[in-house]
Amino acid sequence: MSDPMELKAKLGLDVFKPGPKPHITIKPGMEKDPRLKKAILVCPAGLYSENENGAVTLTIDGCLECGTCRIACGKDVLDWNYPDGGAGVQFRFG
Repeated sequence: MSDPMELKAKLGLDVFKPGPKPHITIKPGMEKDPRLKKAILVCPAGLYSENENGAVTLTIDGCLECGTCRIACGKDVLDWNYPDGGAGVQFRFG
């Protein structure tokens, strides 16, 4: 029996098709809100980062649409929706 695929290898098979607008955005003025720092820790795709000014930034490409950031941060700091049909992640494994 072969070794099971590692998580990064599985995620590398997925395809992300961007939509006309991002399906997740940080609400204006909330970039430095401490609740956003949770997303840096919990996002399985690693889409959140903190810049040198202490503001959290989001790179939407590669989003797994799992909703982890939505649960961790709440509706007050993120505007979270599923992407329009035909856009977003397309899982290629399992």
